[in-house]
Amino acid sequence: MRRAVALVGLFGILGAGMSLVLLPATGTVAAPKAERTYLIPAGDGYGVADCIASKSECGQIVADAWCESQGHRVATAYGLAAPEDFTGSTPRQASATPAEQPLAITCGG
Repeated sequence: MRRAVALVGLFGILGAGMSLVLLPATGTVAAPKAERTYLIPAGDGYGVADCIASKSECGQIVADAWCESQGHRVATAYGLAAPEDFTGSTPRQASATPAEQPLAITCGG
């Protein structure tokens, strides 16, 4: 009885191994995520506003890191958000000082 169970197990393992060998060798690639723009409060507590708002060298690094944390590849655009991006639902344009104006990061891929 033990031999029969051992043989069934052995054939099962061999069959599973053969099925992996015989599978097509095509690589699968995940579909890229659609481009998306994120609005981030300037006073988020992380101190990224200076880099992104001034579009300095660290801005691309910070924006890319943000996009990667959201499941995207790279940032395609970043900077201060346009007033219509964060006040689109109000009838009149709100005035936000640059210190409190949200940041926009557009991620692609």
